Formats: sequence, structure tokens, C-alpha cells
Amino acid sequence: VQLQASGGGLVQPGGSLRLSCAASGSIFSINTMGWYRQAPGKQREMVARIASGGSTNYADSVKGRFTISRDNAKNTVYLQMNSLKPEDTALYYCNLAQLGSSYWGQGTLVTVSS
Repeated sequence: VQLQASGGGLVQPGGSLRLSCAASGSIFSINTMGWYRQAPGKQREMVARIASGGSTNYADSVKGRFTISRDNAKNTVYLQMNSLKPEDTALYYCNLAQLGSSYWGQGTLVTVSS
């Protein structure tokens, strides 16, 4: 399984970005895809996850600002990030979990700064 993330960049506080992550390889129909992030000097944390059936969960820090979605036909997960704050600055990693295994993308950098 390979995961290719894209969409990171530099944005001003209050701005928006949309991350995408495409999965390829042996993808099973039942899985969970998600986004995690790691800021400098901090541990990696879960941002948002979405199951193949559509159920979602979010970190409290992003609720109401970020929206996760997926296109099962394309094995792609998206993260729409609105009202970005400087504390959202981090490397964002996509993840796919299936059949007891977990796969990670390469990370895409999001920098929120004026």
C-alpha cells in the first residue's frame, strides 16, 4: 500500500487549505483513512479519521474548522481546513488502517503564518 499526500503550503491565519491523499496497492473495501499531524517538538496526533462507511471523528482542536471526506472509488481522502491558526502548523500525514495494519504517507507541510 502506498499513500501520496498533497496540498500543503503556506497560508495566512484565517485562511484555508485542502489536503488530498491517494492510496494505491492492495486496498480492501473496509478500512479507515485519516490525517495526523506532528508539530516541531511535539508528538504525532490524530486530526481526523473517516471509515469506509462514512463515520468520522475529529480532534477537539479542529472540530468545526476541518472537514474530512473520502472518495471510495478513488481510494482518496481529503481534509478541508478552514479558519487556520498558527497552532495548526505541522507536518500532516495521511494514514490508512486495514486488517490490523497501518500505512503512512510521506507527510505534507502546512505552515500558518502572517
